Amino acid sequence: MGSNNNVVFGDEESQLSCGTNKVQPCSSTPKKSTIDDEGKKPNFLSFSERLGVPDFFSLDVWRASMGELLGTAVLVFMLDTIVISTLESDTKMPNLILSILAAVIITILLLAVVPVSGGHINPVISFSAALVGIISMSRAIIYIMAQCVGAILGALALKAVVSSTIEGTFSLGGCTVTVIAPGPNGPVTVGLETAQALWLEIFCTFVFLFASIWMAYDHRQAKALGHVTVLSIVGVVLGLLVFISTTVTAKKGYAGAGINPARCFGPAIVRGGHLWDGHWIFWVGPTIGCVAFYVYTKIIPTKHFNAEYEYKHDFVGVVKALFGSNV
Repeated sequence: MGSNNNVVFGDEESQLSCGTNKVQPCSSTPKKSTIDDEGKKPNFLSFSERLGVPDFFSLDVWRASMGELLGTAVLVFMLDTIVISTLESDTKMPNLILSILAAVIITILLLAVVPVSGGHINPVISFSAALVGIISMSRAIIYIMAQCVGAILGALALKAVVSSTIEGTFSLGGCTVTVIAPGPNGPVTVGLETAQALWLEIFCTFVFLFASIWMAYDHRQAKALGHVTVLSIVGVVLGLLVFISTTVTAKKGYAGAGINPARCFGPAIVRGGHLWDGHWIFWVGPTIGCVAFYVYTKIIPTKHFNAEYEYKHDFVGVVKALFGSNV
């Protein structure tokens, strides 16, 4: 991945400064860094630099996004296949098997994509990394677009290999809050209340970031534990959250916390129908969770996170640069 500060979910070439594959030519004048060589007060950065606008014109960033696209496509195909197969099986606790297999698959895919793009394959990671400042908001937008396209491709691939009966019965393994089920007096809607589903998304997203992604963002822990250990913890935490969200609710029709808006988006685009019912929950919930986590990082003492200074793309820094404040 090549990050100077050993952050696992950073960019793949430490902000890609003046690389040879830029669409726009790089200036020969050295760029201003967030912290000078003597560790003094950070230099002033313009709004476009804080926002990472040059990333939109970097071939390296767009090429790195291919890792996000393909990684998310494989993730959606494999996870949704597991969802269908476990639900169709006669096991007493299909959600337990689903959670274990999900943890293994996510860990493997993260390890595969980390050297290419930083290993996100999830808009939650990309957005929270942009808020904290590990990557630019521009890069996050590119990654999230790639993840959504990859999710659609993964759902299309799954649709091509399953029967129409399975596709209809299991909704391509997509994210559902409610479904229409046969009742004694005709079809009825079963599932989880909107407010409950939204709170679950918020809580699970925050716990996901707090309990695992935080280790990846903190360069000290990432260096001490190593990438394999950190990414394994990420996979295990996600598996646990899937198990908890499906076990606590125990509601037929509710597929569990999504914690990955792109994974929910792909099947919704391909399958449509009731997958769009409450689909906004799988975007709004994680967004609120990411913002809550970012607020937490600003509350704790700075010595507990990234030494003394924040990353140059930190959201507060972006806002200050927008209003011309010298950060």
